Amino acid sequence: MSVNKEIKKVTTNTLQKMKAAGENISMITAYDFSFARIFDHAGIDIILVGDSASNVMAGHETTLPITLDQMIYHAQSVVRGIDRCLVVVDMPFGYYQSNSDVALASAIKIMKETGGHSVKLEGGEEVLDSVKKIVSAGIPVMGHLGLTPQSIYKFGTYNVRAKEEEEAAKLKRDALLLQEAGAFAIVLEKIPATLAKEVSQSLHIPTIGIGGGGDCDGQVLVMHDMLGINTEFKPRFLRQYLNLHEQITGAVKQYIADVKSGDFPNESEQY
Repeated sequence: MSVNKEIKKVTTNTLQKMKAAGENISMITAYDFSFARIFDHAGIDIILVGDSASNVMAGHETTLPITLDQMIYHAQSVVRGIDRCLVVVDMPFGYYQSNSDVALASAIKIMKETGGHSVKLEGGEEVLDSVKKIVSAGIPVMGHLGLTPQSIYKFGTYNVRAKEEEEAAKLKRDALLLQEAGAFAIVLEKIPATLAKEVSQSLHIPTIGIGGGGDCDGQVLVMHDMLGINTEFKPRFLRQYLNLHEQITGAVKQYIADVKSGDFPNESEQY
């Protein structure tokens, strides 16, 4: 019997049990009520209300422009759609980097106004004070290391991170520091699989990979990528499970044709 099937509600404690039992954790992004409800009913463990909303919902080039209030709006919508999974809300750029008091205030606002269960923030040693302060207020924190998209202008590229020894050593150290500070899990994005495996084995908290290979304790994908709503983004780590772009385009074209020809609505579709 899997841990997942035994429980009525996924909590941070459930994830700990899943790691201990060797059961992989499934995580997907969502930004609205309807998709959140579908994913929750399908049995997903975690929904991440990602700051990727900046890209896939608002059309920005990076995750940087999205505001705290916009993230809260998306998270409120998601929380109304779920019964069972754990909801993690991304803390957007600019709302935790400056100091730990700002970070705590942002996290409290998210928790109070959304009904979400936890927050996620990017970075290691640089954000430790914020992680400690948020955790000490009773708010669960998920960490995020490797490729941290909010730092895109510092990196200058979305290439694989931590291939060099120095950066890999920092990532390993950061992971342990985040665990020590009280983080309940860590996302490892776009790092070599061997490094992700080493980090995952060194921690007692779960790791969630996105381009981190198969030895992380779980995996996350952006819904628009894995459902094929986006067609431009095709990194190696992405498995596309549907081609909704094609299917939706076909359906809308058919609808347009039916309206133009007078075929829709037919007699049985009117009052």
